[in-house]
Amino acid sequence: MGKRTLTAAQARRLAVAAQGFSEPRPKGPVTRAHLKSLISRIQVLQLDSVSVAVRAHYAPVFSRLGPYDRDVLDRAAWSHSARSPRLLVEYWAHEAALMAVDDWPLLRWRMRQYRHGRWGTHIVKANPQLAEDILAAVAELGPSTAGQIEAHLAAEPRRKKGTWWTRSDTKWVAEALFAAGALTTATRVGFARHYDLVERVLPHNVLAREVDDDEALRELTLRAATALGVGTEADIRDYFRLSAQQVKPAIADLLAAGEIERVDVDGWSAPAYLRAGRTLPRSDRGTALLCPFDPLIFFRPRVERLFNFHYRIEIYTPAAQRRYGYYVWPLLMDGRLVARVDLKADRATDSLRVVGAFAERDVSRPAVADALAGELNSMASWLGLGGFSVAGRGDLAGELRAAAKRAG
Repeated sequence: MGKRTLTAAQARRLAVAAQGFSEPRPKGPVTRAHLKSLISRIQVLQLDSVSVAVRAHYAPVFSRLGPYDRDVLDRAAWSHSARSPRLLVEYWAHEAALMAVDDWPLLRWRMRQYRHGRWGTHIVKANPQLAEDILAAVAELGPSTAGQIEAHLAAEPRRKKGTWWTRSDTKWVAEALFAAGALTTATRVGFARHYDLVERVLPHNVLAREVDDDEALRELTLRAATALGVGTEADIRDYFRLSAQQVKPAIADLLAAGEIERVDVDGWSAPAYLRAGRTLPRSDRGTALLCPFDPLIFFRPRVERLFNFHYRIEIYTPAAQRRYGYYVWPLLMDGRLVARVDLKADRATDSLRVVGAFAERDVSRPAVADALAGELNSMASWLGLGGFSVAGRGDLAGELRAAAKRAG
């Protein structure tokens, strides 16, 4: 049997469905069970410090499940009780991200790679004593910020500090211990990370479970292929930030085992891979606002290839040079990316402010504006704001204001 060829539309439908956008949203309140099911599908919620509208890890849940109590996610990620065990944990799964606690052993190989940290490794190597001191401080203090650890080390009468020790080094080394899997995030307060010893945060059975490196890479490759719906080797590698050396043999093994199949996609220059048995959706479904770090769009080359949608985040671009805005959310409508909006939660005016609104070419602007207005009203309500307001910037702004009047 020869390779199948998918149309671009089929590939797009597979990708959107695999990410959960084709499913009906819950009719009642979003629960821990809904969240657990979603994480098993999309695998990661990327973390980012920007909060101009809402922090990045909250947004993909809203985009797929609709308005929900963010405490459900906070409790799943940063608290633990016998009745409600911790569901999520932070690690470098894509970038810094929340992932399922049970998946911790799948990334132990990365923790070994990062035994001296992800960055600033020279600081850790130059002063191993500081790492020991930080672990001892956290053991004594319990969940602590880097600043609290620094203050403890600076105030404690202790043996002579290492040659390289400075207060600023403490943050580097704490981050290195996080990357190495010795520390993890116990909780966050105002988004500030409170470190604790990993054995005081994660269950013993999770920490004790050993997974062979090749088995872990095979599983991560399969999960990436599943979450993507259909993807090239580059797409699969990006999902968990794996190397070609790691993914190529895993793909070969999965092909031989019949767990994935190789396909061609019209217009794609590289072969793609599809989870075996995946059903092809017959129609385009899925309407949602997507934050810049949503798993559907966080790999920009794939976004362009899949949706014919050029997208770059412009946070670090000087304001005068930005094309679309500071923190721009694409609009997914019936399985296509049809518009983008620069959003800001303006508490002073009790409004979700649309700083700019832009339509893609060859779309029905009134239909797009109506769909966008519905999503913006839903998002404003979710964020506890009175509604949304539209500034003058962008070729969709006028239609969006008209849609707001029709809806309101």
